[in-house]
Amino acid sequence: MATTQSVPMDCMMRFPVMRERARIACPTVYNLPQLDTARRFFTDVRCDILDRHESNPLSSANLQSGWITMTLSPLVSPRRWPTLLLCILLAGCGSIGTRGDDSAEAQHAEQLQRKGDFHAAAQAWLDLGDAAFADRAYYHLRAAEALRQEGDLEAAARALEDVKRRKLADDQIIRYDLLEAEIALSRKDAHRAVELLGSSDNGLPMPLRLRLLELRARAQAANADPIGSARTRLQLDRWLSDGDREQNRTQIVETLAKAPVEVLQRQAQALTGNDPLLPWIERALRKNGQALPQEIPNPALPIGTLTPDQNNRMTREGYKPVHLVALLLPTDGPLRSVAQSIRDGFFAAYFADAPEQRPEIRSYDAGLTPQDSVAAYQRAVNDGAERVAGPLSKEAVAELFRQGNLRVPVLALNHPDSGENPPSGSVEFGLLPDAEGAQVAEHMIARGITRAAIFAATDEWAERAALAFRAQFEQRGGRILGEARVRDADVNYSSPIKQALADFSTAKTVPATTANDIDTPTVPADGIFIAMRPQQARLLLPQVKIAGYKMPVFATSHVYAGSATQGLDRDLDGVQFCDAPWLFDIAAGVPLRSELARNLPTARGVSARLFALGLDAYNLMPYLDSLRGHQESYQPGATGQLSIDAYGRVQRLLIWAQFENGNARAINGELTLSSAP
Repeated sequence: MATTQSVPMDCMMRFPVMRERARIACPTVYNLPQLDTARRFFTDVRCDILDRHESNPLSSANLQSGWITMTLSPLVSPRRWPTLLLCILLAGCGSIGTRGDDSAEAQHAEQLQRKGDFHAAAQAWLDLGDAAFADRAYYHLRAAEALRQEGDLEAAARALEDVKRRKLADDQIIRYDLLEAEIALSRKDAHRAVELLGSSDNGLPMPLRLRLLELRARAQAANADPIGSARTRLQLDRWLSDGDREQNRTQIVETLAKAPVEVLQRQAQALTGNDPLLPWIERALRKNGQALPQEIPNPALPIGTLTPDQNNRMTREGYKPVHLVALLLPTDGPLRSVAQSIRDGFFAAYFADAPEQRPEIRSYDAGLTPQDSVAAYQRAVNDGAERVAGPLSKEAVAELFRQGNLRVPVLALNHPDSGENPPSGSVEFGLLPDAEGAQVAEHMIARGITRAAIFAATDEWAERAALAFRAQFEQRGGRILGEARVRDADVNYSSPIKQALADFSTAKTVPATTANDIDTPTVPADGIFIAMRPQQARLLLPQVKIAGYKMPVFATSHVYAGSATQGLDRDLDGVQFCDAPWLFDIAAGVPLRSELARNLPTARGVSARLFALGLDAYNLMPYLDSLRGHQESYQPGATGQLSIDAYGRVQRLLIWAQFENGNARAINGELTLSSAP
């Protein structure tokens, strides 16, 4: 008569009823080659796991609560039972094998799926599951994944109905959760999808990591959490290739733009200035015709002052010599002319420097793509560069910043708007229209103007300047009474004038003044802000005057062509605008523009501001570390008074100029008003 013996399962192993294999708590299958030998002694081998811990069936507590029940053959002496049982239990601790997907049926299902015959592949996986009970959950998961690829999520849901999550192992669990979450999203159950997608993406294979983050972002957006969704997409962004990254960034802006403006503004106020989400909130606000107010720099301590050192030798405060500088600019492509102006300014500053202080300059072609710029940076580093100026395009700067801590600090010549911050020791520097719009608002408010109208071109830079002006003006207590956009092709501005100035009285007139003939000018309450090129401004302002509106007009630097055009610019008389001091030969420590412009075309006209950017890029090099560490300090520059904020961004404080008798002249900062135009 057979004897039944029960033994605690201390080895955390179970023996499936239908197959001659042993499966342990981790999701790896162990073969039991000794099982046939054991059957000479055992008439039946069976493992029953007591389902006391359904929520975590593979926990050690659960497995240790099970029992292996074996019916022993009468051929075996009871004295040999412990030894035989130990042999059986230790057999499961052999070398690791893999799931048996090498069968002809499994290979056939794989081939069907690779060929794109997802429906047939799903059926093949289901057939395998019906034939192999122990692996039924796995094969049904494979069938559901094939149906998902087919685009039939409801059929995938049916394939998963009999799958118990606890029967899965390894990445099968996350694959199951991803499918269930996608099905929940298709059924408009965003809350359940968010719960299913709470796992960490650390350590996941890249395809699963990307899918987890993308689904989580979709679920958060559907669950009324646009901020969480945007942050998840920022996590996803770093792993994507160019095409997918662009689509993902579009989704970030669109998701945030759907949130109420007040929510975005509150969120932005709560963020630090270097939070990678902040630029995306700004872009979403611009999409909704809004912007955030800016902090206008107000540094008080000039850097580079000559002071005696401990040996009583005169040295410049904050000066740190650099011996080898790399200049990364494109030599071809759409930014070629921009790069040439900056390059000319950079070398003009070099030749104006004292010979003993000049570093060695090596120029590198930054290429046409962001990857080209990163490769050029690596070449410069390998060649021994101590500082790098460039690259130029926003995309190239962003790609370089994404590399993380850079071995050699860079002075990037643009501001990326995709959330990347300068790595430690590096700085970004550019000519932002937003900064100019905000400074115009401060200038007007400081002079008692509390009501304003806005006229802006339809270009992106003009829109950014106009939105920044509005945000800053309203934040300082001003009111925008009217606003209009003007197109390049328009010559009749009567409709925009009515739209922007309808709430202003035509009776208000400010007596004409000049910069020299008045000490205390009449300060009006009303003013006009324009963000447009000189061609449009010359058409707009005479029509404003004909309509009977005579208010002071203020503008960004774009209203000035950069060269004297006296006959044309008489229509701009009285207009005040902020600009780079070098255009008016009042910048300290740089060669005069009037002299350089005789021989260098890039120092004339609108390219002069880019030339000035090159001048400043060179002159900032030995002072970058000091300026980064002292936000209260500034360097007088060609493009303005330059300081660096706590997040590695060069801030510019501009000077003010005014058109008089068709000529643009710098003014001393006091308001001198004349009727427009």
